[in-house]
Amino acid sequence: QLQACGGGLVQAGGSLRLSCAASGRTSSRYGMGWFRQAPGKEREFVAFINWSSGSTVYADSVKGRFTISRDNARNTLYLQMNSLKPGDTAVYYCAATNILGSRSRNDYGYWGQGTLVTVSS
Repeated sequence: QLQACGGGLVQAGGSLRLSCAASGRTSSRYGMGWFRQAPGKEREFVAFINWSSGSTVYADSVKGRFTISRDNARNTLYLQMNSLKPGDTAVYYCAATNILGSRSRNDYGYWGQGTLVTVSS
């Protein structure tokens, strides 16, 4: 199971940190990622992290502003979001995959429930 939290309302230029607690079968994952879905749009890739090595992959739209990280001991995934823009407004989902570095939502077999991030201008 994956439990995401940390969303909220923030002004443009502000920061938020999302968390995702992992348990159960997701402990056998190779990597985890964050996706987001804005109203009327498809779910899109945000970032990926290799759970063992810590190597990361980012979407171009968030590179340099967002940082994905994990705490192995706590089985928790994070997404630090800085310099937020109104275009970052979306429901953010954490997900687990056995395919390293994947940007495709079809490769992720486990999903959290989503947490809403709203960025006001």
